[in-house]
Amino acid sequence: MVDNIYVGRRKTAVARVILRNGNGKITVNDKEFERAFSLETHRDDILAPFKVTDTLGKYDVIANVQGGGTTGQAQAVRLGIARALEAINPEYRPAMKAEGYLTRDPRMVERKKYGRPKARKRFQFSKR
Repeated sequence: MVDNIYVGRRKTAVARVILRNGNGKITVNDKEFERAFSLETHRDDILAPFKVTDTLGKYDVIANVQGGGTTGQAQAVRLGIARALEAINPEYRPAMKAEGYLTRDPRMVERKKYGRPKARKRFQFSKR
């Protein structure tokens, strides 16, 4: 059996997600997802597509995530899970689309500009 890999991205985090029939075990980078994501908000983010589609506990998730921080990684995994669920059953699409789980968030960190300490911040102005 060949598992399809679905990609989710957020900021600089990239998640590769595999969904298999199972009992709801979620593994992120070879760890239980409770250890990988200590904050409850991040865990709720990952489980959100399952709750919307009433498939909580029906699929096992294997995710590999690189880059970014924990928030970006959690939201990248969420997008990967949503895309995988949509591929399994296209009837899940309207519910997930309404919640915004199928939309790739395009916001990225703005680059630093020359002559400034950060992207938009300016050095203190001195008249004399």
